[in-house]
Amino acid sequence: MDGTHRIVGIVVIAVCAVAALVGGIAYWRSRGVGSVTTHLLALAQTALVAQVGIGLLLLADDRRAADRLHYAYGTFALAAVLAPWFYAPQSGARRLLWFAGATALAAGLAARAFMTGS
Repeated sequence: MDGTHRIVGIVVIAVCAVAALVGGIAYWRSRGVGSVTTHLLALAQTALVAQVGIGLLLLADDRRAADRLHYAYGTFALAAVLAPWFYAPQSGARRLLWFAGATALAAGLAARAFMTGS
């Protein structure tokens, strides 16, 4: 299970970074949000939820991270991708910017969680 958690961690970092980049480019070009962008952002959120779920299963099995900051970074990464659902404008380009920015923040936090997890 530890190996799965590490592999999904790498996937989370990569997907969040790509989704944030694609979302940022779509915002900068002032084009409408396409299906690829929305699917990438949704995939980033789904991967983070899966990663936290696997982490909770590891905690239930009494496997702990070496550094307690690992849990904080993981929680903050999940909170970052979920926050736009509550605080972003209802429509328009600024909503995309919120989701892309939050996903970029989540990528950084997930990377930091990955570094503190071993």
